Amino acid sequence: MNEIILCKYGEIILKGANRPHFEALLSRELKRRAARHGGFSVRVSQSTVSLEPQSEASDLDGMFESVLTVFGINAAVRATVCEKTPEAILAAAREYLPEQLAGCRTFGVEAKRSDKAFPWKSPEIAARVGGVILEALPRLKVDLEKPDVMIRVEIRDRYACLHGPQKKAAGGIPIGSSGRGVLLLSGGIDSPVAGYMMAKRGMQILPLHFDSFPYTSERAREKVMRLARLISPYTCTRRAAVLSLTEIQEAIRDTCDEDYFTLLLRRFMMHLAERYARENDAGALITGESLGQVASQTTPALAATGGIVSLPVFRPCIGLDKEEIVSLSRRIGTFDTSIEPYEDCCTVFTPRHPKTRPELAKLLAEEGKLDFPALADRAYATLQTVSLF
Repeated sequence: MNEIILCKYGEIILKGANRPHFEALLSRELKRRAARHGGFSVRVSQSTVSLEPQSEASDLDGMFESVLTVFGINAAVRATVCEKTPEAILAAAREYLPEQLAGCRTFGVEAKRSDKAFPWKSPEIAARVGGVILEALPRLKVDLEKPDVMIRVEIRDRYACLHGPQKKAAGGIPIGSSGRGVLLLSGGIDSPVAGYMMAKRGMQILPLHFDSFPYTSERAREKVMRLARLISPYTCTRRAAVLSLTEIQEAIRDTCDEDYFTLLLRRFMMHLAERYARENDAGALITGESLGQVASQTTPALAATGGIVSLPVFRPCIGLDKEEIVSLSRRIGTFDTSIEPYEDCCTVFTPRHPKTRPELAKLLAEEGKLDFPALADRAYATLQTVSLF
């Protein structure tokens, strides 16, 4: 049987006059992935993207799994296609559908007749295909309310297709439709989730990691690169950047009030991330901060650290509790790596009593003890770009 992949999108339908722009971005990403799986034609029609294998080398299994991580697609399904004739549809039902119904006890059939020239109306299509299934599998029962498997028949513009249940995909809107954002990527649980969440809203993610070698190890850095790779099926990220904070942290330790260490460090991180963003045409910063989770994530602390930049700071985890963030990290496959016990720059020289309600005047006074521009320039000079693949 000839099989294709049908990709259904949801939110794109609501985009009105801008819809072709979103469809073009979605098609571009699907074509990029199709090239890695042996080649598929990509065609947008009737709020569905169809992917048709171009040769025997086309990897339908691999392409289907890849499609499920493409933002902009709500659901996907493998389907058999045939000519738009009653005879061809019934023949396809006999050959293709018994395998889709293996192991189930009840089934239903739904039909959608987009081509109104087709001689059977939707209820008749469903009834006749259901009859063919019962002939082939007489042990089954029909249940149109809550069947074990719902079979769908679609009479589309160029062909008819039959398939079983759709599989839930990533949802959201296509990557690139919301510009670029720099993700401050640590080795923890929260920041990979934050990157995933902003990519789901169409943002192209540029990961930026801060290390503190030799206080943090090469294994800690590699852990973060693995996290960047793990979210790349969703974010389409191919590279990450790394900056060293070692000199900055030592200067803060040697010069400033211990209670302000974390806030001062966070201000340097935000400043450096903004500089990297502007050099890479990114319009926002992204962090994994969650309100009240740690001392540097209280409302006054967030105001103090975010106030040093003029770009918007997106904090998609801000209203989630730890259990919700952990659940998301498990779903996207980053949790097990995130909890590996390697050092993070934010755990170096951690104050015993960090300020949760910092006084801005006092914070600025402590910052004034440092040669901020020179320290920032030397830190930025350590910038490295790492290829993830």
